[in-house]
Amino acid sequence: MSSDQTPLPRTAVPAGLDDPVKRARAELTAALAAIEVKANVPKRVAEATEVRVVRLRRMSADNPIGVAVGVVAVAAAVGGIVWGLVKLYTR
Repeated sequence: MSSDQTPLPRTAVPAGLDDPVKRARAELTAALAAIEVKANVPKRVAEATEVRVVRLRRMSADNPIGVAVGVVAVAAAVGGIVWGLVKLYTR
C-alpha cells in the first residue's frame, strides 16, 4: 500500500478480498459502521446545527439587517403559535 492512496471510509468494503471469511467480516464491519453513522442522531443534529450556524454567521456578516428581520419574524411566528395554543387550551 502506498502512502498516496486515500483511506477508505469506515462504511466501505475494500476491493480485492478473495477469502470469503475476510470478505464477510469486512462487509459486517462496514454494515455496522453504516448503522452507527445513520443511528447517531445527536451527532448528526450537532453537525447540521454547526453547518447552519456557520451559514447564518456568514449571512449576518453580509446582510445584518436582513438576518435581524428574519430573527424577529421567526420570534413573532413562534410567539403567535404559542399564544394561539394557550388560547385554545384555556377555553
